Amino acid sequence: MPNLVVLTEQLLAPVPGGTGRYTRELAAALAATAPPGWTVTGAVSRQADVSAAVVPGVGGPRVLPLPRRALIAAWERGVPYWPGGDSVHAFTPFAPPRGRVVVTVHDTVPWTHPSTLTPRGVAWHRRAIGRAVARAGAVVVPTATVAGELRRHAPGPAPVHVVGNGVTRFAEEEAVPVPPRYVLAIGTIEPRKGFDLLVAATAELDVPLVVVGPQGWGGVDLRAPHVRLLGRLTDPQLAFVLRRAAVLAAPSLAEGFGLPVVEAMAAGVPVVHSDAPALVEVAGGAGVEVARGDLAALTAGLRPVLFDTALAERLSAAGRTRAEAFTWENAARAVWGVHLGLFR
Repeated sequence: MPNLVVLTEQLLAPVPGGTGRYTRELAAALAATAPPGWTVTGAVSRQADVSAAVVPGVGGPRVLPLPRRALIAAWERGVPYWPGGDSVHAFTPFAPPRGRVVVTVHDTVPWTHPSTLTPRGVAWHRRAIGRAVARAGAVVVPTATVAGELRRHAPGPAPVHVVGNGVTRFAEEEAVPVPPRYVLAIGTIEPRKGFDLLVAATAELDVPLVVVGPQGWGGVDLRAPHVRLLGRLTDPQLAFVLRRAAVLAAPSLAEGFGLPVVEAMAAGVPVVHSDAPALVEVAGGAGVEVARGDLAALTAGLRPVLFDTALAERLSAAGRTRAEAFTWENAARAVWGVHLGLFR
């Protein structure tokens, strides 16, 4: 019986972020849509507690004999240490150096916006992505934007397939204390997200800002009288906060996809997003686009959405329609097509 091994290492990261959401949702969808006879098994490096890497419907996780740093070193040096299975999907560039491996590359920020990452992060991702496009059986990217940037910055022989992310359908809600009306931002708090500019814009508009997500690197300090930092939330808590937002703001300097944008659209929440090319592609004209890094533009983009009910309703309807294009089942079926293509 053929077996697809999925590397769910990102679920054990201190800050899993949007990549963690992608890993969990796509792994579960791959298991649910497996072709007849195929099984799906998770795999992680050796760690004391791997319970966070358990995904419904996915076997394992299989714990590899090497700890993370040793496994990274081995794969960086080309050691063909195989995690088992007939095919492997790496949800991040942390992947075996060769073989029937499909690697997801989420963005090209290490080249386009290196100052928004740590120097160590830039160096590692450039090496790992370079190996993927040179040696992997195929590469998956979330948008045509990333595909084009990858061809420019890290060309290689591996075929590149564009497979959009999906939208998580939140079934339950759990109440969280939030203001009666607020702008919402979702994501790891780090320089690339542009949340510091959002603090200034919402202060000028005299509207509360709610931020969902853990503190990341870079020392970004969002504390202000009108800002409520909620940190990490469970899915039911996130559903509660998301559905009650007046607007979702995504002022990022760079993204590869932008999950919060489509999650908000699916919930009927109007979206104001930056002109980062991937966000423009994903939003598909169903949001309000503003210039990156421009406080005046961000403020001007938020103001009518907050205070023009008719506009907000039009954006809500357009967003719901746009979000229908993104499902994890569709993503999984497309990824299965990539893996099965390696056997032809």
